[in-house]
This record gives sequence, C-alpha cells and structure tokens, in this order.
Amino acid sequence: MHSRILASCPFRAPKRSALSLLAMAWLVAPFAWAAPTDDVYKLGPDSLAQAGVPQGQVTGWTRLPSEAYPGTLHDYCVYVPAQYDPAKPAALMVFQDGQAFLRPTGDYRVPTVFDNLIYRREMPVTLAVFINPGRRPDQPEASASDWGDRTTNRPQEYNAMDDKYARVIVDELLPALQREYNISSDPDDRVIGGASSGAIAAFTVAWHRPDQFRKVLSTIGSFVNIRGGHVYPDLIRQTERKPIRIFLQDGLNDNRGLRGQSENATYNPERDWHAQNRRMVAALTEKGYDVNFVWGIGTHSNKQSGAMLPEMLRWLWRDYPRPDDARDLSNRTLFTVEGAPVHSASSPVPPGGVRAP
Repeated sequence: MHSRILASCPFRAPKRSALSLLAMAWLVAPFAWAAPTDDVYKLGPDSLAQAGVPQGQVTGWTRLPSEAYPGTLHDYCVYVPAQYDPAKPAALMVFQDGQAFLRPTGDYRVPTVFDNLIYRREMPVTLAVFINPGRRPDQPEASASDWGDRTTNRPQEYNAMDDKYARVIVDELLPALQREYNISSDPDDRVIGGASSGAIAAFTVAWHRPDQFRKVLSTIGSFVNIRGGHVYPDLIRQTERKPIRIFLQDGLNDNRGLRGQSENATYNPERDWHAQNRRMVAALTEKGYDVNFVWGIGTHSNKQSGAMLPEMLRWLWRDYPRPDDARDLSNRTLFTVEGAPVHSASSPVPPGGVRAP
C-alpha cells in the first residue's frame, strides 16, 4: 500500500543560467545557505519547546571503535525520553549525521519533536540515537559547518551500497545500546533515517538488514551516482519486495545534474537528485512497498524536512500498537511522568542534559 502527502506549490522553472549557478553553489557548500525557496518552510509548534511537556535527556557523546572500518571510530549520543521505563522495551530510531538532527537550534531539533509527540502519544516511547560518520582519532568530529565529507569517512560509509555500514549499525552500535537500554527486538519498532548521503545510508542499512530495521526516513536522499546509488530504482524492481516502510522528501530545486551555464550546460541524469528520488518512489510503488513522499519547492536543504519532521514521524508510526477500549483511559491521556523535568517554553535544553556536541 502507499499514500502520499503532497506539497502543492506553484513552480516556474528559472533560467538555465540561474539554475546552473545554484547547482554550482550546492556542490561547494550543500548545507551552508538557504535559497528563498527554502525560507518559505518554517518550524511549527511540534518542533518548539512547549511549557509543561516532560523533557527527555540526552547523554554525552560516546566513541565507538569500528571493526567494519578498522582504524576509525563513530561518535554517538542517545536521547532518552522522560517516559522511558527500563522494564519495558522501547522503540528505536537511529539518525545518521547525528549532530545535525540533534542540534537544538538546527532544522530538525529531534529531542524537542520527540518530547512533544511522545507526550501526546502520537508515537511510541522511542530512544533516538545520533551517530556521526566514522573518523580516525586524529580527524575532527562532524559539525554544523562540516558534516564530514572532506574530513571523515562519510563519503565511503554513507554512499557505498555494500553492507559494511549496516555492520556498523547492527553489529557494533546495537550491541552497545542493548547493554545500556531495553530496546525492542521487533524490527517494526525500529526506524533508521538521514539526510542527503545519510538518507541513502539509512536505506542501505534497511535494505541489507530488514530483519533489524523496517522503517526508513529519507530527506533529500542522495540516490545518485556518487558510489553507484543511482541503480537502486532498478535494483528494487529486480528484487523480491522487502518488508520496509519508507517516507521520502525532496525539493524540485535539489541538485539537478547540470554542469556549466546557459546553452553550454550538460545534464547527467545519474546526478539529478530530484529525478532519482522520483525514480525511487516509482520503483517502490510498483513493487508494492509501503511508501509515502512529498516534493516541495526547496533546494538541497533541510528546511522543508525539518518543518515537516513531526508529520513524517506520525506517518511512520501511524499503526504502532495502542489499546482502544472505551473503558480504558490509559491511552487517551497526556503521557506525563511524575517528578520528571518539564519544558519551560523558553529553553530547549534539559536540566542536566546535553543537546549539542
């Protein structure tokens, strides 16, 4: 089955010269700026601290040595919702490029979104893990200004189609988490997501290991020929359908595979981010996957996906098990926790917690 959330925006194609200039700028600094077509997307109340909502806590960063990529390590931290009960298995969501999804003043602000949605029981009690690309100990950590394409193992880990990064998540990260937390073993209770190259990395993990992750969140996904990812639509058609649910977001002004200017511009369909996202949806739909998507007006930016993150999460979790008994009010009340710290509307950072690297 599939359904769609569509962003209906009037669109007039810019002149080729302007489009080429945009493409050149994206290649230099894909997340460093926002175009006017990105500025129209604003965060809603679900992404902002709301007074009285229980606050989850975020751990400090942990270094995880890697066997899949010898000589490297991965930095990660964990959001633990106020409603987490160690006696009950919790759902799990793993974010690639964790620093970007964690940042309290960033585009996604995941801890605040989770606080709000869990409080209203619109998603299950879920641990969020923020993991950055692998790096050597002498290399800098990924940051808002440098996601790691030039300084970490991000290009290889995230864009390759082999199972090595899946081994990082399943064989290295999960055991470390399971030593500390009670995590559901049901793959339907696990989501993996990311943006750009982090999105194709998330899909590749679920593709190789649907026995561990069956929900995927992809924003401005790089299903293009960086390390061969442009073949995914054909591979999906050629392969028996896997039990994966996926939401894809992209913008009409994402990188469009043009090089050069005006009449001299050349077009490479294998490097057209938006066309490849459309091909992904077509292939997934034809094979009967549970797929949803939205095409906005934006560039290779996280503005739209950040603004609609709460709605994408509701869709991914739309059928999580909840009692529906007219005589039972337990699932129809706000999910409060006695004695837990709560948000004041002024501060997104929890007492004793860490919300940014």
